[in-house]
Amino acid sequence: MEPIRFDDFLKVDVRVGRIVEVRPFPNARKPAYQLEIDFGAEIGRKRSSAQLTQCYAAEELKGRQVLAVVNFPPRQIANFFSEVLVLGVPDTDGNVVLIQPEREVPLGGRLF
Repeated sequence: MEPIRFDDFLKVDVRVGRIVEVRPFPNARKPAYQLEIDFGAEIGRKRSSAQLTQCYAAEELKGRQVLAVVNFPPRQIANFFSEVLVLGVPDTDGNVVLIQPEREVPLGGRLF
């Protein structure tokens, strides 16, 4: 693993948002949802494609707080532009499990 400087870490802008919309994404290469996430007044609502279908039903995701990188450039996935990267870690089967605050926190809060 290549070490990074603390200043490099600070360039990654990880914020708390709330999933407000969840839609199926049939055009994705791997099973995924299209998410709309509210990051509060400063950042607003952003869209993301997330491969969460193995661990989460759509109705489980709506209203959930998540952590996401908000300063990557948009990435086109099929016919959809993903604006943020929702963060998760793989379980023992390789399925994505979301990283989220342990309790309710203000939207837009920055990880540091």
